[in-house]
Amino acid sequence: MSKAFVKENDGETEDGDEDSGPSLPSGTKNYMTPGGVKRMQEELLRLKTKDRPEVTAVVSWAAGNGDRSENGDYIYGKKRLREIDRRIRFLSKRLDNVEIVDPLKVPGDQVRFGATVTVRDEDGAEKTYSIVGIDETDIERGRISWISPLANALFKAREGDYVTFKSPKGLRELEILELKYIELP
Repeated sequence: MSKAFVKENDGETEDGDEDSGPSLPSGTKNYMTPGGVKRMQEELLRLKTKDRPEVTAVVSWAAGNGDRSENGDYIYGKKRLREIDRRIRFLSKRLDNVEIVDPLKVPGDQVRFGATVTVRDEDGAEKTYSIVGIDETDIERGRISWISPLANALFKAREGDYVTFKSPKGLRELEILELKYIELP
């Protein structure tokens, strides 16, 4: 049966941005560090000026080869173009709503967005976390989203304070050993 008679969505949502990234809480700005914004802008530029034109050329070449129904280059190329276009839309929306917060310009002795915090847990293990935007989250590098439960527990705390947060392992208590605002590489 033809797709004209059956509603099929090829796994995409209405706006096509289903799995492009985590969603922002409604009514909030997209807070990011300068480094995060720069990386996002570089990716958007690469997609627009390099990746998309290359894939478009392959699709154009493949379309000229005749029957498109069994043409792997054409089918894959069209799918890849949809993925690139979806990512371009996602990045453009995120950058349109961005609020840049430079950690070097955040004043005070309380934990806020952009803070790098060293904590000690109940077992004596020390870890360092930087509070960043949701699109910059990288747990391997100790970067946690400002909307995460840990970041929410840390907000407004000071060095020497104890905070409690709900982790997957249950309630955990952390001591804040050090708080600093540094440029994040």
